[in-house]
Amino acid sequence: MKHLNLIFASLIFSVALISCKKEKTEITETKPQKDSLAANQNQEVHKEMYGIYYGYFSPEDNLNDGEYTEEDMVKKISIKINKITKDSVYGQSVLNGNQRTFRGVLNDNTNSFVLDEPGDDKTDGRFDVKMKGDSLVGSWTAFNQSAVRVKHKTLKLEKKEFVYNPNFMLDKDTDVVDWTSHKTKKVSYGKNDDGTEESYETDQQRYATDAIFKINASKQKLTEKDLKNLPKLDMEIIKNAIFARHGYSFKKETFRQFFNQSAWYVPVSNNVDAELSPLEKENAALLNRFIKYAEDHYDTFGR
Repeated sequence: MKHLNLIFASLIFSVALISCKKEKTEITETKPQKDSLAANQNQEVHKEMYGIYYGYFSPEDNLNDGEYTEEDMVKKISIKINKITKDSVYGQSVLNGNQRTFRGVLNDNTNSFVLDEPGDDKTDGRFDVKMKGDSLVGSWTAFNQSAVRVKHKTLKLEKKEFVYNPNFMLDKDTDVVDWTSHKTKKVSYGKNDDGTEESYETDQQRYATDAIFKINASKQKLTEKDLKNLPKLDMEIIKNAIFARHGYSFKKETFRQFFNQSAWYVPVSNNVDAELSPLEKENAALLNRFIKYAEDHYDTFGR
């Protein structure tokens, strides 16, 4: 009888051991399914939509309550889509030297995106845009609407390929007047009967010369002789053309005004220092020295 009890206990232990092994095996076999699910979620889709979209960013609000400011103006913005998965879209926006990352979602049925900037800057907001061929169209809404004058903007962007080319120069038909900065000049034109001077005030703008179409600081080694007789604006443009060729997004409106006139200019970053060649760095340093002491050339408004 004792012998039978031992056999019975041994059988129970064997069944329990087999059951544990089976359960352990089943748990192990489920792991690849979880890994596969995560892999599917991270799998990139719609790579044909990747790239840079560049174009007009326009105020939608009617602003009649004060002075017209730069914030209210029609500007140009770049939106770069870096990665799309089944549940997320990643990229960045670049506007006036301000580079902001965003994350959002793609609606496959309508080819539309909802893209949110981080939200820790007063200029951050949400893009609601739709893909139409090679264009992105839609709107932007500020998150913190009490912190900005322009709360809603519309955008229409075209897909653009950014290419660095040291041969790029400003288009020959570029307007050489800096319309964003000026000074007031008093002009006398005679005397009144009582002997007081008659005069009026006129605006004067800085203007560049043809040197901006000829001197290429990305290709030629500049010398003091090349620069010593140039006006300040010429040297500023020649220097900043180096950065424009690398896709730099300018904070200063003057340079956006000049380079936006060239089809090759596509702003993609607010820092391109690491991309500059040794020649470009050397020329930029020389230009900075001369810019410090150079004078501007001004001309009468309406030139």
